[in-house]
Amino acid sequence: MSRYELSRTELAPLLTGAPSYRVDQLWDGLYRQLVEPEQVTALPRDLRARLGSEPLLAPALHVEAVRHADDGETVKWAVGLADGSRVETVLMHHPRHSTACVSSQAGCAMACSFCATGQAGYTRQLTVGEIVEQVVLAARAARDAGRRLDHVVFMGMGEPLANYERVLASVRRIVGDIGIGARRVTISTVGVVPGIRRLAAEPLQVNLAVSLHAANDRLRNDLVPLGRRYPIAALMDACADYVAATHRRVSFEWALIRSVNDRDADADELARLARALGAHVNLIPLNPTPGAVDLGLVGTDAGGVRAFRARLERHGVNVTVRRTRGRAIDAACGQLAARATSTAPS
Repeated sequence: MSRYELSRTELAPLLTGAPSYRVDQLWDGLYRQLVEPEQVTALPRDLRARLGSEPLLAPALHVEAVRHADDGETVKWAVGLADGSRVETVLMHHPRHSTACVSSQAGCAMACSFCATGQAGYTRQLTVGEIVEQVVLAARAARDAGRRLDHVVFMGMGEPLANYERVLASVRRIVGDIGIGARRVTISTVGVVPGIRRLAAEPLQVNLAVSLHAANDRLRNDLVPLGRRYPIAALMDACADYVAATHRRVSFEWALIRSVNDRDADADELARLARALGAHVNLIPLNPTPGAVDLGLVGTDAGGVRAFRARLERHGVNVTVRRTRGRAIDAACGQLAARATSTAPS
C-alpha cells in the first residue's frame, strides 16, 4: 500500500480527529499540488508531521537512477519497487507539450522479438498507485523545468490491456484527479482483443494505439507472438467495433525493420487495413535492442522510411514518422528493460 494507492475513503482514518475537509486538502496536495504529505501547507503543522511519517503514505517508487538525453529534453528514471522489481519511466519535452511514457507491468509477457522489455520476461502487474506515481514523478520534473505535463502514454514496460483493471483505475486518477485530459491519454496494446472490446465500452475518451508491425498473420506471428491467439482479422474486427462505439480514431504503430516489414508489399497491405478503419499510422524506425541485434533485425534507414511513408500517403493513409527520442539512454520505443544499474540519481 502507498499514498497513490489509497482512495479518499482509505485516507480518512489517517486523519482521525481532524475535520473531514482535511481529506480533501490532503488529496489536493497529493494530486494537484504534487507535493509530499508533509508539504501540504493547507494542513496544520502537527498533522503534516504525523502524515510525513505515516507508513501508508510512503512512496511506492524509489528512484535508483536518472539519465538525460536530447539536451535534457528526454529524462528516464529507473525506479525500484518495494519487492525489488524495477520499471522505467520516461519524460519527453516537445516544443508544445510534455509527455510521460509510463509502465503498466514490471517486465512483459508478450515476448515481441524486437522489444527489450519483452525479451526480459514478465515479473508482475503494477498497482494503481505504482502507475499513478510514475505520472506524478514526471509531472513534478516537468514543473521543475518550467513545463507542464499534459500527455500520458501507456507505452512503457508491459502490456496495458493485460493489466486492464489497474490501468483503467489509474487513468481515472490521472484524468479526474491530476487533471490531464482524457484525450491526451493513450493506451497502447499489441492486440489484446478482449481488452480492446472492454475499452470500447468505457466512457473515458482515451486514445487507442495498436502495435501492429505486420499486416499479415505469417509475419506478425513471428514478430508479435500474441498474434497466434488473436489473428489480424479478429484484431481488425475489434478495432472496427472500437471506432464505431467511441467515434475515436485508432492508431497503428509500425516499427520499421529493414527488409522485414518495410517493402512495397508491406506498405500496400498496411494501407488496406488502415484505410478500412480510417486509422492513423505512426512509423517508428526500429531502435536497437540486444535481442533484435541477435536476430539480425535492423531499423530501416532514413531513405527507406521516407519511401514507405510516401507509398502509404499515395494510398491515402494519414501517416507520421515518430521522432526518435532517448536512444542514447535506452529510453526510445522498445528499449526499456530496467536493467540493474549503479548510476546515481542526478
